[in-house]
Amino acid sequence: MSQNKAHAKRGRVAVHLAANRLGVPSVIFFAMSAAAPLTAVTMVITSGYSVTGLIGIPVAFVVAGGLLALFSVGYVTMAPYVVNAGAFSAYVSRGLGRPIGVAAALVALIAYTGIQIGVYGAIGDSGARLFRDWGMDVPWWVIALVGCALVAFLGLQHVDFNSKILAVLLVAEILVIVVYSLGYLSHPAGGVVSTDTLHPETLFSPGVGAVLAVAITAFVGFEASVVFSEEARQPGKTVRVATFMSIGILVGLFTLASWAMSVATGPDQIVQASQTESTNLIYSLATSSLGTSWAMIGRALYVTGALATLIAFHNLAARYTFALGRERVLPAMFGRTSLRTNAPKNSSLVQSALAFVVIVVYAWADLDPVINLFYWWCTSGALGVMLLIGTTSFAVIGFFAKRPSSESAWRRIIAPVLSAIGLTIAVVLVLANFDKLLGVAEDSPLGWGIPAAYLVITVIGLAWGLWLRGAWPEVYATIGMGSKAAIGRSEAEDGAHAELR
Repeated sequence: MSQNKAHAKRGRVAVHLAANRLGVPSVIFFAMSAAAPLTAVTMVITSGYSVTGLIGIPVAFVVAGGLLALFSVGYVTMAPYVVNAGAFSAYVSRGLGRPIGVAAALVALIAYTGIQIGVYGAIGDSGARLFRDWGMDVPWWVIALVGCALVAFLGLQHVDFNSKILAVLLVAEILVIVVYSLGYLSHPAGGVVSTDTLHPETLFSPGVGAVLAVAITAFVGFEASVVFSEEARQPGKTVRVATFMSIGILVGLFTLASWAMSVATGPDQIVQASQTESTNLIYSLATSSLGTSWAMIGRALYVTGALATLIAFHNLAARYTFALGRERVLPAMFGRTSLRTNAPKNSSLVQSALAFVVIVVYAWADLDPVINLFYWWCTSGALGVMLLIGTTSFAVIGFFAKRPSSESAWRRIIAPVLSAIGLTIAVVLVLANFDKLLGVAEDSPLGWGIPAAYLVITVIGLAWGLWLRGAWPEVYATIGMGSKAAIGRSEAEDGAHAELR
């Protein structure tokens, strides 16, 4: 091979992710692992009952899932037109303008990185507790660092290899949720399986905003399907099927688990039990209904489930960083992939380095891995994702308003408008109850400081986008173009190509 050909190969491989590697099941594994079903059941459901004091959590999951499914109508309709690992940022760039797209990109990058790093607190703490049950005292940060090394290694491998690992871990999570739920239902409080928490009227009480806010944040991660569109087979079909299947399965799992827990304790006791037992509730109920062995299995699978979440969010954050580097919104070094696996090598390494530094700092400062790392970082990241989902609803409307399309009015106008309205309300509810979601006092500066930080990030992104428009127009013109940015295709050409598809 000549030097010129070798150089051309390096250039070609360096700016593209691996195409045609992921089918529908693989994308589902990434999306559902990011949503962390067992973590949601263990922490989100119990905190939802205990913080809000309401029993309508199962109904709230159905409502939240319906709203996100409505959002996904326009979201996946746009997928074949914008095949880009930058997902939210690309959608917003193409629908609302490049400066807003740059702002969305920065918010997405920080949100996903924050969630990924926060989960290290969960895996470290839960792993340490598991080892103590086995008679060994291992510091949380040691387990977190081992997890960090493993995720760093996997982040450099083929994306479908990661999906196979997620398949095993996710199936185990789902199995334990279903077994636990059936166990709870077979041992109802008072000998009667009550459906009180499934009645719609339980949701319409003072505090409904907090309940819906809790439910919506439990689904964060489902939107990951679009991030892997460049690596999917038949991106439009794969993303569409994977997105709706992920939402449907998550709604079923969350609704079943939250209802079954209320049956096991009794609807009138579920709030008190959640406040007393906190995140240990599902395991204490499993012990009484299934035995100690199943409770121990669940604790072990919680650790492996957290690992699956780490793998998924690491891949998400790395691909966002890669997408921004490829379009030169961030330094071009981030837009390079491995010659061997086509994984976003430099971006993945940066994510691992950031996680390593945070774990070491938290260990040195002796900060709580659950409250200070998991709850604060993951809740803050979930807020960022919610802001992006809401913004993307408007971007879908803007995208189809600017170009002729054969898509139905339901897909390009009606569903996106309805979801934009619903998600705007949802974002307001999350912001109004953010202190409760974060687990801090109403007067805590974190309650307003974190949302304010996202506002600052947005302003910085807008300013950076506007600066690029004037100072670096050739880079500005490729924002939101994905892999096409590397070969200099114009947006007009891309739009025509999308219509042909």
